[in-house]
Amino acid sequence: MNTAESAALELELKQRNWTKAGDEKTADLVLLNTCSVRITAETRLKGRLAYYQSLKKKVLPNTFTLVLAGCMASRLGEKLKKAFSAIDYVMDTDSRAIFPEILEAIELGRKFQASEEKPVFSFSSSHLEEGAFRSFVPIMHGCDNYCSYCIVPYVRGREVSRSPKSIEEEIALLAEKGVREITLLGQNVNSYQYENLDFPGLLHLIAVWIKGSSISWVRFLSANPRDFSAETIKLMAENSCFCRHIHLPVQHGSNNILAAMNRAYTREHYLALIKELRKAMPEISISTDILVGFPGESEEDLLEVLSLMEEVQFLYSYMYHFNPREGTAAYKLPGRIDEKTKRERLSRVIALQKRHTLEQLQKRLGCKEQALIEGISRKNADELICRTEKDEMVVFPGKGDSIGSFMEVQLKSLRGHTFRAVPIV
Repeated sequence: MNTAESAALELELKQRNWTKAGDEKTADLVLLNTCSVRITAETRLKGRLAYYQSLKKKVLPNTFTLVLAGCMASRLGEKLKKAFSAIDYVMDTDSRAIFPEILEAIELGRKFQASEEKPVFSFSSSHLEEGAFRSFVPIMHGCDNYCSYCIVPYVRGREVSRSPKSIEEEIALLAEKGVREITLLGQNVNSYQYENLDFPGLLHLIAVWIKGSSISWVRFLSANPRDFSAETIKLMAENSCFCRHIHLPVQHGSNNILAAMNRAYTREHYLALIKELRKAMPEISISTDILVGFPGESEEDLLEVLSLMEEVQFLYSYMYHFNPREGTAAYKLPGRIDEKTKRERLSRVIALQKRHTLEQLQKRLGCKEQALIEGISRKNADELICRTEKDEMVVFPGKGDSIGSFMEVQLKSLRGHTFRAVPIV
């Protein structure tokens, strides 16, 4: 989501004839678009703010405007502004509509005065990065789920769904630009509801809108297992434009911990959903998020995670251990797990996922796949890097003039978790 929002902010700058500075020392504006999902992101940002504070005060006094945007601006904006006087403006997730006004003030050499009225969130009209052939398309904002460990509802607010007219207009613009793949975005993307239009209904419209256009692949994330309907599965299976990959965060394998997380589904529900997805689309690959070391987690709970992983066989997982976030319900829960135990449990999850990933990929050797060419490999200038619809990375010999096009390839060998392939002419 932050990537899409950063692209929208950059587009606003370009429309006002701003250009990228070589570095911060030659910039008129430094814009920090921030994330609060992980505490590590907040820690890194404070380090950056300290750097800019020193730069602005001691090295380049009053030479650039510093704007703090995004989730940390929503969560800690005023506190950070007091701690780091170099921050000129705080622009939270609901306030992006004032960005053009801030830019105008900078251009005119005056101070921007924000209105006292509470801002209302609005979607940007486009999130395309210049020259890109893949694009994010946000369809909703915020989250109503209030998982006990998650800060997102507190920094992004309640769910707001984007109008289908606005979504259609952005997709039409992307098709005009020759975009090949779009990813629908939302903190809880499949709870989309605009008036009488739900998520499966929107997917049906999108399949119609892109027919005959440059856009061949559609992905979406992040989906909540609780809201993943039979209608969504049916639409995916019936329309080849929807990639045969789904990222479906499970978070844990123990019903006790899932309840404490306020995930609102059970292990049995999740496994039944996986079964239905694979019944409708046997070729689908599945990835997930896994959080271990949650307060009250026992060794038996962790074994439930490992057994669920064995049963599902995820292609890959984003794995992390619990870090208490002040302001969330889990912050006050008793039974915190010590750091050593959390790291040890996480290492076991990571080791199992590495084995599953390798086994999954080895089974695919010899298969033929359509792949979207993303660019030139950083390790070998004579190779192209691409991605299959199952979200597998592939490299094969080729030249840069085919970037942004589809190529049928045969998966011949593995280098780490990346396939080496040959094009099928």
